[in-house]
Amino acid sequence: MSKPHEDDDDYESIEGRVFFQEMHGRKINLINPTYLLPADEDESKRFNLMHRLIRFIFNGRIYVGPTKEVLQFGPYRQALDLGTGRGEWAVELCEEFSWVFTTGVDIVPIQYLEVPERCRFEMWDINIHHMPYTDGCFDLVHARAVLTGIRNYPHFLGQIGRILRPGGLVLLIEPSLMQYAGLANNKPEAAYTSGSGPRGWFTLWETYRRCLSMLGVDVTVPQHLKDLLEGTRLFEDIQDFKATIPVGFYHENKGILTVGQLQWMAYDLLLPALKPMFMSLGMLESRADRIIKDAQTDLYYGNSDFKLASHMHIVHARRNSIPWS
Repeated sequence: MSKPHEDDDDYESIEGRVFFQEMHGRKINLINPTYLLPADEDESKRFNLMHRLIRFIFNGRIYVGPTKEVLQFGPYRQALDLGTGRGEWAVELCEEFSWVFTTGVDIVPIQYLEVPERCRFEMWDINIHHMPYTDGCFDLVHARAVLTGIRNYPHFLGQIGRILRPGGLVLLIEPSLMQYAGLANNKPEAAYTSGSGPRGWFTLWETYRRCLSMLGVDVTVPQHLKDLLEGTRLFEDIQDFKATIPVGFYHENKGILTVGQLQWMAYDLLLPALKPMFMSLGMLESRADRIIKDAQTDLYYGNSDFKLASHMHIVHARRNSIPWS
């Protein structure tokens, strides 16, 4: 399977349509004004690290829950990957289930150029009011780390419910936007008094959440995924999980240590990627550089008293038989 050229020049314009703009030294999408994280090679590397990390959490798989049960009856099944990025998840699902057709959706054309015949990619903004599919046409819908581009997450879930068939499965994965630290027991940022804890690290995440809120994003969504699914009244058998992810190289268990290393590398790429967002919302460059540098100091050099950690929120649910209205 081949990948797009490193600099993505072939994707700058397709049939006269431009998908990217340069913003404060990074390549940003032109389709969704809410999503201000880059759409370049470093960001693709970050999402690949997340993909590998989730595989570890899921014991080598790319899914949890009754995925095989939902997909086992033919003659063929349809799966949708929202916010597909390069398309790793969509391609790997095709490779595992030979009768499944997958569609990956993203706002920029950075996907793999050679994929299985049963895999295709589309470009549109999943933040739109009405997803361009008929009711009940998918058996499985997967969305991972898409929150930062969604202004109305309950409506987003309602659209997923509309396009899922009764009995179909939704799988949602959202990293927490809160961070944790502590030697014996990981404590949330809010548990520390002003000026205590890894202050540079906490300040960056506080700033990140504030910027997302200014863009209309509900930063509390990850920890409320189950409640939000219940609120649609379109889902049943809702199961939620919270994975604690170490950040760094300190865990004694080899498997968890690998997860911590992957998360550390992903965060190392995330920190500078936040600069365009910070500056686009009015922050002076010197201030943005200082916040990022202080967070990098905590990430790189750390402190034995503050072992960093994060949470990954995972939910799957079945579409019930209540009609969409």
